[in-house]
Amino acid sequence: MALDTHQHDKSGLDVAALRADTRGCTNVVHLNNAGSALPPSVVVDTMVEHLRLEELIGGYEAHARAGDRINAVRDSIGALLDTSGSNIALSNSATDSWDRAFVAIKFANDYGPGTRILASSSEYASNVLPVMQLSRHLGVQLEFIPDDATGVTDVAALESMLDDNVAAVLINHCPSQNGLINPVAAIGHALARAQSNAWYLVDACQSVGQLPVDAVAVGADFLSVTGRKFVRGPRGTGFMYCSPRALSELEPFPADLFGTTWTPDGYTMRSDAQRFEAWEKSYAAILGLGAAVDYSLTLGLDAIKQRINYLAKEMRCMLDEIPGIKVLDRGIEKSGIITLRHERVDSAVIVAGLKELGINVSLGTPEYSQVDYLAHGVTSMVRVSPHIYNTLEELERCAEVVRGLSS
Repeated sequence: MALDTHQHDKSGLDVAALRADTRGCTNVVHLNNAGSALPPSVVVDTMVEHLRLEELIGGYEAHARAGDRINAVRDSIGALLDTSGSNIALSNSATDSWDRAFVAIKFANDYGPGTRILASSSEYASNVLPVMQLSRHLGVQLEFIPDDATGVTDVAALESMLDDNVAAVLINHCPSQNGLINPVAAIGHALARAQSNAWYLVDACQSVGQLPVDAVAVGADFLSVTGRKFVRGPRGTGFMYCSPRALSELEPFPADLFGTTWTPDGYTMRSDAQRFEAWEKSYAAILGLGAAVDYSLTLGLDAIKQRINYLAKEMRCMLDEIPGIKVLDRGIEKSGIITLRHERVDSAVIVAGLKELGINVSLGTPEYSQVDYLAHGVTSMVRVSPHIYNTLEELERCAEVVRGLSS
């Protein structure tokens, strides 16, 4: 199969083969990968195969037969994050992972009016709302970290905000609504330099799968990820990296039979990250997640990053040429998430017009990240998020439709 040899695409990926592996490419122009990507066929085939096995021999029996393959999924995820599979906990979503981590932290600490929690200004709503609940009911102080001149979380400002009352620092690696990449490793280093005891939670749901991410180098205590976005796994899957500190000092709450053993004298917990898992899971979905992760590992995260970066840059250039369109992305280094709005045409109209012609994008509104939207005067936006299987021709088609809807 011929390679996509456009001069700016240095990935070396065989785009024709990628599209052949992705059945949905024949039906839609899918530019909503930051929402939920089209999976490779191996993901769905793997899931269906296991569901058929459950149908034929029973759920528990199918689980037992596939036990080694299921356990290998954590090792594959560990390889994806450059860590050990023993530091990986499986979950139902990035938010599910984040909630398990946050509840464990709260369970280990007495939070009150003197407790401070710092969050990036672009933090996702589901990561902020639990802190707002603690603020309302316990007086916990929620404070947003300023952005620097380039738009990313200001590391120096964060350092100046740290004191012994800071209980947690919450950062999203690639925000869903502004195209930037936050300096999560630099923030981890800043916390280490300050010898802060604050727990460091990184929401990596939009970065893992499109960027190489070294969980240990980031320095987070917890790093939460979803399966359905750039990883290209099934919906209803997620996972979490847990640091050695988290595993030595924290317990999940409530405890679950999967990671905890009820003994005559009390209970004991697993020493690895599986203590954060629940007993009941969709094992078909987990196997599908493992297939998606292995697919990405085979291609290589550096190549995936190069391909997505190439497509995102081309898309931004095309949009910049359309009168009335403003690309909203910030940061010096940008992710594969492109956001835009028109000076006169409502974003919902553009999204609907694209959808009608078989082009999937998404609509962003302030309830997803109030502080970031309001700070930049954005009431709505169109989000375009290509993946490795998208083509330049698909981006051109998207841009032409936007041009027509904007005229």
